Amino acid sequence: MKEAEKTILITGGAGFIGSNLCDYFLSKGHQVICLDNFATGHRHNLKDFINNKNFRLIEGDIRNLVDCQNAVKGVDYVLHQAALGSVPRSINDPITTNDVNVSGFLNMLVASRDANIKRFVYAASSSTYGDSEGLPKVEEVIGKPLSPYAITKYVNELYAEIFSRTYGLETIGLRYFNVFGRKQDPKGAYAAVIPKFVMQLMQLESPKINGDGNYSRDFTYIDNVIQMNELAMTTQNPAAVNTVYNTAYGDRNTLNNLVDYLKDYLSEFNPKIADVAIAYGPNRVGDIPHSLASIDKAKVLLGYEPKYSLQEGLKEAVNWYWENLTP
Repeated sequence: MKEAEKTILITGGAGFIGSNLCDYFLSKGHQVICLDNFATGHRHNLKDFINNKNFRLIEGDIRNLVDCQNAVKGVDYVLHQAALGSVPRSINDPITTNDVNVSGFLNMLVASRDANIKRFVYAASSSTYGDSEGLPKVEEVIGKPLSPYAITKYVNELYAEIFSRTYGLETIGLRYFNVFGRKQDPKGAYAAVIPKFVMQLMQLESPKINGDGNYSRDFTYIDNVIQMNELAMTTQNPAAVNTVYNTAYGDRNTLNNLVDYLKDYLSEFNPKIADVAIAYGPNRVGDIPHSLASIDKAKVLLGYEPKYSLQEGLKEAVNWYWENLTP
């Protein structure tokens, strides 16, 4: 089958990761369908390709089985990105997080099974490692979840495994580690740390770090995530399917490191940014202290080779934010 003949459904396609996936697979000549209810996604994320003849937008909700069934018609592959992210949001409203992330996920699995989808690739999460203290994180060793969000993402993996075993639906889960990059929303109560810090620094405001800044993360640039989704979707290796993979760079940096890099790169646009002070607050409930992925499994089974380190990705992201968010 030639590349251009694939029809790909991307749920949550108006979100940060989803819209980047839409953009990429359209650029490769595929047919792309986006299912989104715009609860957290944005129409402006679609503006570069909304009129592309190979793109179709379906406004719908994964909590509605009929919407899921309509979206999978004629589809070869599903890249399931739709979810309510954020640990704090799940702590504040566990019911809605569960409805979207568990019931919605199950709806998509059922619809995909019934439509004979070739493969169902879904966004899993590094939060699944929970209170497991070992580093680096290896796929087969997890702890107890530390938040309602983490529970929902672990349940996704359990359901995917059951659908693979019971119904023969090929599934691959990608445990995302702190993804960042272009189109990531800096606004709102649950904004991710990198775009939030970038926006604050651009406005010469002090970024607030939860804790002393020594918590560490495996920050993962969006183009590495796109690579993993493509590899997961296209692999012909039978040993590579019906499992989960860490989706990361395989290195960790503290939040203090992160802010130093951001100040360095942003001060090239505005030297005053170098002098902005950092504010510190209490640790956030449900946060994992340290996160570092082993990416050996993805390298061996999928041929994954991440191209962007944190520093390389931040330079790209900072340029994008400065061009697109400067007043």
